[in-house]
Amino acid sequence: MLPVVAIIGRPNVGKSTLFNRLVGRRIALVDDRPGVTRDRREGEATVGDLEFIAIDTAGLEDAEEATLAGRMRAQTMSAVEGADIILFVMDARVGITPEDEYFAGIVRKAGKPVVLVANKAEGHGGTAGAYDAFRLGLGDPVPLSAEHNEGFVDLYQALNAAIGHEPPEEDEDEEDDGPRGPLSIAVVGRPNAGKSTLINRLVGEDRLLTGPEAGITRDSIAVDLVWRGRDIRLVDTAGMRRKARIQDKLEKLAVSDSLRSIQFAEVVVVMLDATIPFEKQDLQIADLVSREGRALVIALNKWDLVEERAGAMKRHREAADRLLAQVRGMPLVPISAATGEGVDRLMEAVLQAHEVWNRRVPTARINRWLEGVLEHHPPPAVRGARVKLRYMTQTKARPPTFVLFGTRTSVLPESYVRYLVNGLREAFELPGTPIRLTFREPKNPYDPE
Repeated sequence: MLPVVAIIGRPNVGKSTLFNRLVGRRIALVDDRPGVTRDRREGEATVGDLEFIAIDTAGLEDAEEATLAGRMRAQTMSAVEGADIILFVMDARVGITPEDEYFAGIVRKAGKPVVLVANKAEGHGGTAGAYDAFRLGLGDPVPLSAEHNEGFVDLYQALNAAIGHEPPEEDEDEEDDGPRGPLSIAVVGRPNAGKSTLINRLVGEDRLLTGPEAGITRDSIAVDLVWRGRDIRLVDTAGMRRKARIQDKLEKLAVSDSLRSIQFAEVVVVMLDATIPFEKQDLQIADLVSREGRALVIALNKWDLVEERAGAMKRHREAADRLLAQVRGMPLVPISAATGEGVDRLMEAVLQAHEVWNRRVPTARINRWLEGVLEHHPPPAVRGARVKLRYMTQTKARPPTFVLFGTRTSVLPESYVRYLVNGLREAFELPGTPIRLTFREPKNPYDPE
């Protein structure tokens, strides 16, 4: 039996647009005017591989029971009672209203798993409202745009956790922050780096075509295996050359497929040729993985061909931290896909990188650290005015994302921002994973906007 998900919220926050997106058809009327939806509407919905019954409801309004608005509210509350999960939708561009706070209290009393959705969060306009949604006390908000089909990967993760929200029969702490299912690993790199050979070595058969010619792989191919009891999905990708060298339409499509594989992976293994590591294209690929927010592991392949190994790893470690400072401390593993040397160490590094990528830090620990940082090295004054940093919290994992509240944060020097990110990485043991740090300032009451 499919779980039932009720979509609720005040009028005109985009519930019907979200409902249409989930069911894949425009079956609910949508208009800019509030109150278009009155009756409950059900439909079979999907997000990724999740299937459930979605219920579109009327906007919640505080009204007398005998009025039309009151009867619409009763219909909505009936849907809440019969639902397994509640999608509470707020408007990220408007921010939290007294109505949102009032109905959030009612939702909390329902005792159902809740996924808080900050809709209309496309672009930069909805960022502040999405962060403001933390005040509702309904957990981490999921910023998305139902109209523009943005943010549904995060919604998938939140719904997946909520649908599986049952009394656990065994300890599942390791998977609390991530979707259940196989760990998705994309193997990327320049042509002829040994990506297909590595995957063949892991699965124990010649599953993928290999050879000395560069560019054999075109399509991104997923291969499933079990490694030490863990379900793994490895994705082999086409070699990625410099953009200026790509002329053939087929190669363009193959590289586009590789980029898509990076976006949907949890951990990305960047394969380097150990005899000529850290070429410009290698660094660009690793930087792309970091910007996409994926966990990164670097494999120095063809290690068996390196003649002078003494001190080589120390030099490579120093070079990696210098050239890829944005992911300082990333796992760097020497391997030989052809002989199998170091492959087990590589997989152990992948699992460790995935654990770091999912790590959450309690708010109290973060702010104790922040107090020490501000006391030891306060932010510099800008044009004679102090920058005040007041409070920090981690808003999400995958990758670790932090929000720092303060005044005049927009003028913080980039060097001080890097200092904070490096401090977070060192203090909370987040080596190698991308760290996102954003800032939020209180609204200026004298600002006419």
